[in-house]
Amino acid sequence: MTLLEALALLAIGTLAGFINVLSAGGSMLTLPLLMFLGLPPQAANGTNRVSIALQSISAVTSFFRAGARYLGLSLRLSVPAVVGSVLGAWLALQTGDGLFEAILITVMACSAVLMLLPQPRLETRTLTPERLTPAVYLAMFAIGLYGGFIQVGVGILFIVVLYRMLKIDLAQVNVFKVLIILVYTLPALAIFLANDQVRWGYGLVLAAGSMLGAWLAVKVNMSPRGAFVVKWLTIAVIIAIILRLLLG
Repeated sequence: MTLLEALALLAIGTLAGFINVLSAGGSMLTLPLLMFLGLPPQAANGTNRVSIALQSISAVTSFFRAGARYLGLSLRLSVPAVVGSVLGAWLALQTGDGLFEAILITVMACSAVLMLLPQPRLETRTLTPERLTPAVYLAMFAIGLYGGFIQVGVGILFIVVLYRMLKIDLAQVNVFKVLIILVYTLPALAIFLANDQVRWGYGLVLAAGSMLGAWLAVKVNMSPRGAFVVKWLTIAVIIAIILRLLLG
């Protein structure tokens, strides 16, 4: 790894960690970056989980210190997500490089479009155990399956299920999101590791930036203008990455 590559990993990792905690889309930056630096798609997919796991630990720790604790409910939601994640990681390892790149481009394009859609203003309420219906658990399984497979844009799915479906306010959504992602990422990471698809040097440098970005995101209360800038910056980078992938 060159110094320039390490600096790129740190910079993009910080931006991705910040984005992942406050909204979604960080892996749309980190996964292609790892591929651009020469990692095969499967190794990039596995290595990206190191950053996801460590940034999630950073965010969960910061949320807990700030008094945001939904551990019991988050663990309930994590159970079906873990089952889905294990299956998703296994499926990813069965996917050829060419097909994986095609799926990545499609997912990134769809996620960028979804990020442009305005969030409806809903009357939100606190999540309670009796609201965890079979449909919610099935949705968590689907998110875990998707996250285990590719992770890119998974935060958008959490917003759909937790905010639009369960009508939890977005601040709570972020807390649930990072804790569930942490729980389901660990077995997925173990599967990629067992199949020699994790490059620790790249993953740990990327994770250092992601942990910093996650910590900053918990501390920062984004203004509407700031959120607007971050969203459009993310979309601009995503478009550039998609063009780079298409042009080879």
